[in-house]
Amino acid sequence: MDSKLFARIGGGAFVAIAITMAALELREEPAPPPSSAIAAADGSGDGAKTTLGYCSRLGLEAASVDICTAAWAAERRRFLGQTERDAADVPPVADNSGDPAFDMPGDR
Repeated sequence: MDSKLFARIGGGAFVAIAITMAALELREEPAPPPSSAIAAADGSGDGAKTTLGYCSRLGLEAASVDICTAAWAAERRRFLGQTERDAADVPPVADNSGDPAFDMPGDR
């Protein structure tokens, strides 16, 4: 047999399978909405989650907002399981902005 015939048969089979899969996908029912318990848990009114969501929407501007930096610090402590005393033991980050060894090539 001719190789072109095999290519045409393979292409036709591929198209038939693609059409069948698309039809089956369109027949499926949409997923049901979440139950009321899940919806209630999402809208619990947690102030920390609301603040973090607000700061997330601010983007880069959030770095200069005191509320956002405080919320991020509290969330970081909660995530790491630190208490206020543990967080006070962490030394501050050194500011190397004046040191030429830490300058980026494009900063000059």
